[in-house]
Amino acid sequence: MEIINKNVFITGSTRGIGLAVAHKFAAAGANIVLNGRSAISDDLVASFKDYGVKVAAISGDVSDFEDASRMVDEAVEALGSVDILVNNAGITNDKLVFKMTEEDFDKVLKINLTGSFNMIKSVLKPMTKARQGAIINMSSVVGLTGNAGQANYAASKAGLIGLTKSVAREVAARNVRVNAIAPGFIESDMTDKIPDKMKDAMLEQIPMKKFGNTENVADVVLFLAQQEYLTGQVIAIDGGMTMQ
Repeated sequence: MEIINKNVFITGSTRGIGLAVAHKFAAAGANIVLNGRSAISDDLVASFKDYGVKVAAISGDVSDFEDASRMVDEAVEALGSVDILVNNAGITNDKLVFKMTEEDFDKVLKINLTGSFNMIKSVLKPMTKARQGAIINMSSVVGLTGNAGQANYAASKAGLIGLTKSVAREVAARNVRVNAIAPGFIESDMTDKIPDKMKDAMLEQIPMKKFGNTENVADVVLFLAQQEYLTGQVIAIDGGMTMQ
Protein backbone atom coordinates (compact mmCIF):
# COMPACT_ATOMS: atom_id res chain seq x y z
CA MET A 1 0.00 0.00 0.00
CA GLU A 2 1.22 3.47 -0.85
CA ILE A 3 1.44 5.45 2.40
CA ILE A 4 1.44 9.03 1.11
CA ASN A 5 -1.94 10.69 1.75
CA LYS A 6 -3.35 7.61 3.47
CA ASN A 7 -5.19 8.16 6.76
CA VAL A 8 -3.91 6.32 9.83
CA PHE A 9 -5.77 5.96 13.14
CA ILE A 10 -3.41 4.99 15.98
CA THR A 11 -5.08 4.25 19.30
CA GLY A 12 -3.11 5.17 22.40
CA SER A 13 -0.83 7.47 20.42
CA THR A 14 -0.06 10.28 22.86
CA ARG A 15 3.15 8.66 24.13
CA GLY A 16 5.46 5.66 23.89
CA ILE A 17 5.14 3.21 21.01
CA GLY A 18 1.92 4.77 19.73
CA LEU A 19 3.46 8.22 19.44
CA ALA A 20 6.55 6.81 17.70
CA VAL A 21 4.26 5.05 15.21
CA ALA A 22 2.37 8.30 14.58
CA HIS A 23 5.60 10.18 13.83
CA LYS A 24 6.81 7.34 11.58
CA PHE A 25 3.68 7.46 9.42
CA ALA A 26 3.60 11.26 9.33
CA ALA A 27 7.22 11.29 8.14
CA ALA A 28 6.15 8.91 5.36
CA GLY A 29 3.43 11.34 4.25
CA ALA A 30 0.33 9.87 5.92
CA ASN A 31 -2.37 11.84 7.68
CA ILE A 32 -2.70 10.96 11.36
CA VAL A 33 -5.39 10.50 13.97
CA LEU A 34 -3.89 10.98 17.41
CA ASN A 35 -5.90 9.23 20.08
CA GLY A 36 -6.02 8.86 23.84
CA ARG A 37 -8.59 8.62 26.61
CA SER A 38 -7.88 12.18 27.79
CA ALA A 39 -7.84 15.46 25.91
CA ILE A 40 -4.90 15.75 23.50
CA SER A 41 -2.73 18.83 23.95
CA ASP A 42 -2.25 21.47 21.27
CA ASP A 43 1.51 21.12 21.77
CA LEU A 44 1.38 17.45 20.81
CA VAL A 45 -0.60 18.21 17.67
CA ALA A 46 1.82 21.04 16.85
CA SER A 47 4.77 18.63 17.02
CA PHE A 48 3.55 17.19 13.68
CA LYS A 49 3.44 20.55 11.89
CA ASP A 50 6.72 20.16 9.99
CA TYR A 51 5.53 16.96 8.28
CA GLY A 52 2.96 18.89 6.27
CA VAL A 53 0.21 16.31 6.87
CA LYS A 54 -3.26 16.53 8.37
CA VAL A 55 -3.58 15.67 12.05
CA ALA A 56 -6.85 15.02 13.83
CA ALA A 57 -6.94 14.74 17.63
CA ILE A 58 -9.76 12.45 18.74
CA SER A 59 -10.16 11.39 22.36
CA GLY A 60 -12.30 8.52 23.60
CA ASP A 61 -12.55 5.13 25.23
CA VAL A 62 -11.86 2.19 22.92
CA SER A 63 -13.36 -0.22 25.45
CA ASP A 64 -16.80 1.33 24.86
CA PHE A 65 -18.20 0.16 21.50
CA GLU A 66 -20.33 3.26 20.92
CA ASP A 67 -17.39 5.52 21.71
CA ALA A 68 -15.11 3.56 19.37
CA SER A 69 -17.68 3.86 16.60
CA ARG A 70 -18.05 7.57 17.28
CA MET A 71 -14.27 8.09 17.06
CA VAL A 72 -14.05 6.31 13.71
CA ASP A 73 -16.95 8.39 12.39
CA GLU A 74 -15.16 11.56 13.49
CA ALA A 75 -11.95 10.41 11.81
CA VAL A 76 -13.79 9.74 8.55
CA GLU A 77 -15.47 13.14 8.77
CA ALA A 78 -12.15 14.89 9.40
CA LEU A 79 -9.94 13.02 6.90
CA GLY A 80 -12.31 11.26 4.51
CA SER A 81 -11.46 7.67 5.44
CA VAL A 82 -9.51 5.40 7.76
CA ASP A 83 -7.13 3.42 5.55
CA ILE A 84 -4.89 2.02 8.29
CA LEU A 85 -5.78 1.16 11.88
CA VAL A 86 -3.11 0.55 14.51
CA ASN A 87 -4.58 -0.92 17.69
CA ASN A 88 -1.97 0.17 20.22
CA ALA A 89 -4.02 1.26 23.25
CA GLY A 90 -3.43 -1.00 26.23
CA ILE A 91 -2.92 -1.21 29.97
CA THR A 92 -1.34 -3.53 32.52
CA ASN A 93 -2.46 -4.41 36.04
CA ASP A 94 0.06 -7.00 37.22
CA LYS A 95 -0.72 -9.36 40.08
CA LEU A 96 -0.35 -13.04 40.80
CA VAL A 97 -3.56 -14.92 40.03
CA PHE A 98 -4.35 -15.71 43.67
CA LYS A 99 -4.33 -11.95 44.37
CA MET A 100 -6.03 -10.92 41.12
CA THR A 101 -9.68 -9.92 41.34
CA GLU A 102 -12.30 -10.42 38.66
CA GLU A 103 -12.23 -6.66 38.14
CA ASP A 104 -8.43 -6.72 37.71
CA PHE A 105 -8.78 -9.35 35.00
CA ASP A 106 -11.77 -7.87 33.20
CA LYS A 107 -10.42 -4.32 33.07
CA VAL A 108 -7.26 -5.34 31.19
CA LEU A 109 -9.17 -7.53 28.72
CA LYS A 110 -11.79 -4.84 28.19
CA ILE A 111 -9.23 -2.30 26.98
CA ASN A 112 -6.57 -4.49 25.37
CA LEU A 113 -8.75 -7.07 23.64
CA THR A 114 -12.34 -5.84 23.51
CA GLY A 115 -11.08 -2.34 22.68
CA SER A 116 -9.24 -3.70 19.65
CA PHE A 117 -12.34 -5.62 18.56
CA ASN A 118 -14.44 -2.46 18.89
CA MET A 119 -12.09 -0.48 16.68
CA ILE A 120 -11.77 -3.28 14.11
CA LYS A 121 -15.55 -3.68 13.95
CA SER A 122 -15.92 0.07 13.41
CA VAL A 123 -13.45 0.32 10.50
CA LEU A 124 -14.17 -2.94 8.68
CA LYS A 125 -17.30 -1.90 6.82
CA PRO A 126 -15.73 1.13 5.08
CA MET A 127 -12.46 -0.76 4.51
CA THR A 128 -14.15 -3.76 2.90
CA LYS A 129 -16.36 -1.47 0.83
CA ALA A 130 -13.26 0.34 -0.44
CA ARG A 131 -11.55 -3.04 -0.92
CA GLN A 132 -8.40 -1.82 0.74
CA GLY A 133 -7.08 -1.42 4.24
CA ALA A 134 -4.52 -2.52 6.79
CA ILE A 135 -4.99 -3.30 10.47
CA ILE A 136 -2.00 -3.80 12.77
CA ASN A 137 -2.66 -5.07 16.30
CA MET A 138 -0.12 -4.54 19.08
CA SER A 139 0.23 -7.85 20.92
CA SER A 140 3.24 -8.82 23.07
CA VAL A 141 5.75 -11.61 23.54
CA VAL A 142 3.85 -12.24 26.77
CA GLY A 143 0.94 -13.31 24.58
CA LEU A 144 3.22 -15.95 23.07
CA THR A 145 4.98 -17.19 26.20
CA GLY A 146 2.90 -16.15 29.21
CA ASN A 147 4.47 -14.47 32.23
CA ALA A 148 4.07 -14.90 35.96
CA GLY A 149 2.06 -12.05 37.44
CA GLN A 150 0.54 -11.08 34.10
CA ALA A 151 -2.24 -13.60 33.52
CA ASN A 152 -4.69 -10.85 32.57
CA TYR A 153 -2.25 -9.07 30.24
CA ALA A 154 -1.04 -12.31 28.65
CA ALA A 155 -4.61 -13.47 28.09
CA SER A 156 -5.50 -10.18 26.41
CA LYS A 157 -2.44 -10.27 24.14
CA ALA A 158 -2.85 -13.96 23.27
CA GLY A 159 -6.50 -13.27 22.49
CA LEU A 160 -5.42 -10.43 20.23
CA ILE A 161 -3.32 -12.89 18.21
CA GLY A 162 -6.34 -15.15 17.75
CA LEU A 163 -8.47 -12.15 16.80
CA THR A 164 -5.85 -11.06 14.27
CA LYS A 165 -5.72 -14.42 12.52
CA SER A 166 -9.48 -14.89 12.48
CA VAL A 167 -10.28 -11.44 11.08
CA ALA A 168 -7.45 -11.78 8.55
CA ARG A 169 -9.12 -14.91 7.17
CA GLU A 170 -12.51 -13.22 7.01
CA VAL A 171 -11.45 -10.13 5.07
CA ALA A 172 -8.48 -11.26 2.97
CA ALA A 173 -10.61 -11.59 -0.17
CA ARG A 174 -11.62 -7.94 0.26
CA ASN A 175 -7.96 -6.86 0.19
CA VAL A 176 -7.92 -5.90 3.87
CA ARG A 177 -4.82 -7.18 5.65
CA VAL A 178 -4.64 -7.85 9.38
CA ASN A 179 -1.36 -8.53 11.18
CA ALA A 180 0.02 -8.36 14.70
CA ILE A 181 3.26 -7.28 16.31
CA ALA A 182 4.59 -8.83 19.51
CA PRO A 183 7.13 -6.47 21.08
CA GLY A 184 9.53 -7.78 23.69
CA PHE A 185 11.41 -5.56 26.14
CA ILE A 186 11.12 -2.06 24.64
CA GLU A 187 12.81 0.88 26.36
CA SER A 188 10.33 3.48 27.61
CA ASP A 189 9.60 5.78 30.54
CA MET A 190 8.08 2.80 32.32
CA THR A 191 11.07 0.50 31.83
CA ASP A 192 13.45 3.25 32.97
CA LYS A 193 12.05 2.73 36.47
CA ILE A 194 12.98 -0.96 36.59
CA PRO A 195 15.97 -1.68 38.89
CA ASP A 196 19.25 -2.41 37.13
CA LYS A 197 19.45 -5.89 38.68
CA MET A 198 16.10 -6.82 37.14
CA LYS A 199 17.14 -5.35 33.79
CA ASP A 200 20.29 -7.48 33.84
CA ALA A 201 18.17 -10.58 34.42
CA MET A 202 15.96 -9.63 31.48
CA LEU A 203 18.96 -9.12 29.22
CA GLU A 204 20.04 -12.68 29.93
CA GLN A 205 16.84 -13.88 28.22
CA ILE A 206 17.52 -11.88 25.04
CA PRO A 207 19.95 -13.49 22.55
CA MET A 208 20.90 -10.08 21.14
CA LYS A 209 21.76 -8.86 24.66
CA LYS A 210 20.10 -5.50 24.18
CA PHE A 211 16.67 -3.93 24.57
CA GLY A 212 14.57 -2.60 21.72
CA ASN A 213 13.23 0.90 21.32
CA THR A 214 10.00 2.45 20.09
CA GLU A 215 11.56 3.25 16.72
CA ASN A 216 12.21 -0.46 16.12
CA VAL A 217 8.52 -1.18 16.62
CA ALA A 218 7.36 1.78 14.52
CA ASP A 219 9.53 0.60 11.61
CA VAL A 220 7.75 -2.76 11.54
CA VAL A 221 4.29 -1.20 11.83
CA LEU A 222 5.03 0.92 8.75
CA PHE A 223 6.43 -2.15 6.96
CA LEU A 224 3.25 -4.15 7.64
CA ALA A 225 1.06 -1.32 6.39
CA GLN A 226 2.96 -1.25 3.11
CA GLN A 227 3.03 -4.98 2.33
CA GLU A 228 0.24 -6.00 -0.04
CA TYR A 229 0.69 -9.80 0.22
CA LEU A 230 1.21 -10.26 3.95
CA THR A 231 -1.67 -11.01 6.29
CA GLY A 232 -2.52 -13.06 9.36
CA GLN A 233 1.04 -12.93 10.68
CA VAL A 234 2.55 -12.20 14.09
CA ILE A 235 5.99 -10.58 14.06
CA ALA A 236 7.95 -10.65 17.32
CA ILE A 237 10.27 -7.69 17.84
CA ASP A 238 12.17 -9.11 20.77
CA GLY A 239 15.88 -9.54 20.02
CA GLY A 240 15.34 -13.28 19.58
CA MET A 241 13.60 -14.00 22.91
CA THR A 242 10.86 -16.15 21.40
CA MET A 243 12.67 -17.72 18.46
CA GLN A 244 11.94 -21.39 17.88
